[in-house]
Amino acid sequence: MILQRVEQSEWLSNAYLAVDEVGGTGVLIDSNLATDPLCERAEREGTTITHVLLTHHHHDHVVGVEKLAERFGGVPILAHPQCKELVGDAVTGTIDHGDVLETGGLRIEAIHTPGHCGDHLALRINDDDCLTADVIFKGTVGGTGAPGATGLADLKASIMDRVMGLPNDVRLHPGHREPTTVIDEWENNPFIRLWRGLDEPSEERCTVGPDDENRRDATLLLWAPDYDGGNKALVRFDDDGVETITGGSQVRRT
Repeated sequence: MILQRVEQSEWLSNAYLAVDEVGGTGVLIDSNLATDPLCERAEREGTTITHVLLTHHHHDHVVGVEKLAERFGGVPILAHPQCKELVGDAVTGTIDHGDVLETGGLRIEAIHTPGHCGDHLALRINDDDCLTADVIFKGTVGGTGAPGATGLADLKASIMDRVMGLPNDVRLHPGHREPTTVIDEWENNPFIRLWRGLDEPSEERCTVGPDDENRRDATLLLWAPDYDGGNKALVRFDDDGVETITGGSQVRRT
């Protein structure tokens, strides 16, 4: 199988081309306004593109998807049912947890991985590769504090029960930046190490919020690098005890 990634320079979001063999059958996954190299390769090699798949509805993963599908004759655009509701008529069909799309020599299994958002899918391709989108990245995980997120419990279950439940050598291809593997994240991802009980949470105090008028007191349980060169934080709010994962720019350490 051939799997090629392109990264959009501003959002660092990835789009992918998966092909069973040179000149064979393939699909495109996500749309980020940087897909020309993928399309040009498919056209140059005579690849038959049968579908465009979406991992979730966020703008940096769906922008321009209709034009992307039209470039290959208006092929179907498939996504989770909730994604179809959010994106609208651009999505022409749905896939849900456990559904399998077989096209050419590709076998693509949909894995529902909510937390970052309710319509989030990971896509396992031919056993050895899994496109995880924004549930997990190399060395970090998706946030659960933005509108539309379904919460930390969902994200943790998606990662620990579904993604980490894959074989150790499965390659993980995230929605932003570089690939990794199940075993690398199991052993080295700070959030997974904390959830496994290998590392202790911090008791550092902080405030969390977008500005001074909307800040909340919290405990900073984990402060870790993020995929964009910044940081990501696991916090527990004082007022309701809720834990969430948020970008480091929202956190003021005290």
